[in-house]
Amino acid sequence: MKVADTAFAALLLHWQAEHGRHDLPWQSDRDPYRVWLSEIMLQQTQVETVHRYYDRFLTRFPDIAALAASDLDDVLAMWSGLGYYSRARNLHRCAITVQREFNGAFPGSMAELEQLPGIGRSTAAAIASICFGERAAILDGNVRRVLSRYLGFDGDLSSHAQVRLLWRHAEELLPRQDLAQDMPRYTQVIMDLGATVCRSSRPACGECPLAVRCAAKRQGLQGRLPFKSRKLVRRAESWWLLWIQNPAGEDWLVKRPDTGIWAGLYCLPVMTDQTLFEKTLNALNIVERVDLPVVVHALTHVDLHLHPVRVKLVQRSPLDFTIPGGWHAATERRNLGLPAPIRAMLDSQRRE
Repeated sequence: MKVADTAFAALLLHWQAEHGRHDLPWQSDRDPYRVWLSEIMLQQTQVETVHRYYDRFLTRFPDIAALAASDLDDVLAMWSGLGYYSRARNLHRCAITVQREFNGAFPGSMAELEQLPGIGRSTAAAIASICFGERAAILDGNVRRVLSRYLGFDGDLSSHAQVRLLWRHAEELLPRQDLAQDMPRYTQVIMDLGATVCRSSRPACGECPLAVRCAAKRQGLQGRLPFKSRKLVRRAESWWLLWIQNPAGEDWLVKRPDTGIWAGLYCLPVMTDQTLFEKTLNALNIVERVDLPVVVHALTHVDLHLHPVRVKLVQRSPLDFTIPGGWHAATERRNLGLPAPIRAMLDSQRRE
């Protein structure tokens, strides 16, 4: 396995100039706030999706001070539909920390960045390398794939020891000169290569600048690397959603707990026990009940089978009988953090 390979970075940098992506709004920016925001948004999220949110988020929160001064509900509302909402909560916490402890300026080293809320080793390295030219290696999913295949690294990435070893290899392959110029480009291009060429399935080896030196290509191991023995175990949960409307057309929404699925977001009342759900529903003074189609919503580890039932009350009254919450008109919902499938349900009612 070759590691001390000076050609690796040179090949990537040469390819980046002609073939790398240059049209993404965050790529030409060295502002730590914007780089940090893009890195957090891109975690487990497709570039096309982030593209739709990035500019809109910056319009609402143009700098770290604006984000730190905002309410968490406002941040969650702007994040609504992007998923993985713990990122938004950590984003807000991090902004407050940077504003209070660093006078609104991100610290300039990977070691300091890694201590901030929601910033792990790879994200800290991305900010440090792109914004400050630090010789720091990222290791997101795309980069793991590029490095594993190039090096022929077959260590089990379910093992922390093997991940640490791959980190060391990643650090050894970094550029060694002109860091202020080359590190931002290198960090961008290795992510680009993994996303667009060295894909998990159907890698475009004929377009890859590393192909002639790639161990996986030479041995026909692209489909086996990177190797990870522990696979994601999915489960399914059934949630019954009580969609209550009053005569004015307002919806009763509750705020989810601070931990768990959709933490801190506004939602229709949720019950996991169908018997309790029916008992609660029967206690309401309703004039109409509509059992809507089941919606299956896939999260990282769980498939949520959502069973929405829409009911209309005889009169507008507070629902203080074990369902704390409040009435919300359609015009208010755009300012609330709502899970994507819940927002879609509520919006569908407006189109009926």
